[in-house]
Amino acid sequence: MKLIKILLIGFLLAVALLLLAALVLPSSYQVERSVSINQPKDQVFSYLVLLKNQDNFSVWMALDSNVKKTYQGEDGTVGFVSAWQSEKQEVGAGEQQITAIKAGERIEYELRFLQPFASVAQAYMQLEAAQADQTTVTWGFQGHMPYPMNLLLLVMDMEGLIGKDLQQGLDKLKLLLEQPAAG
Repeated sequence: MKLIKILLIGFLLAVALLLLAALVLPSSYQVERSVSINQPKDQVFSYLVLLKNQDNFSVWMALDSNVKKTYQGEDGTVGFVSAWQSEKQEVGAGEQQITAIKAGERIEYELRFLQPFASVAQAYMQLEAAQADQTTVTWGFQGHMPYPMNLLLLVMDMEGLIGKDLQQGLDKLKLLLEQPAAG
């Protein structure tokens, strides 16, 4: 009986310590990746501003060829929504909305994940002209994990998990935009 009390007290102390730690741990994360594309900035921007084009280089959409997509609004404008629904858990269901556009420079999105778990994150594409015919594209992702779920940030490598997918997508984007025009 005494051993059970000691184990129970030890367990409760461990839980209390974790909950206290969660109070001081960060609850948000940011991941960015960049790629240099051998195309002028205006040409790259006019491709990226169309949210439907993300399907051509997004790692996540490539995971399910049967994903159901729906759209609301005019693509390439603030307010446009691209929604997806997949039977595959790694794709899940959600929607992405263009929330801001700074012509030629930046596109901002809100991602609303519905399945396999509900969460909201911010993403963006930032463009900078490296040279007249070369553009640096930075794809960024910012998320928040509320207390006490922020404890998961101790064991989840968001930089590695999301960063790898962003880089693969950017590398595919580079290949798409640098291939010679079919003619």
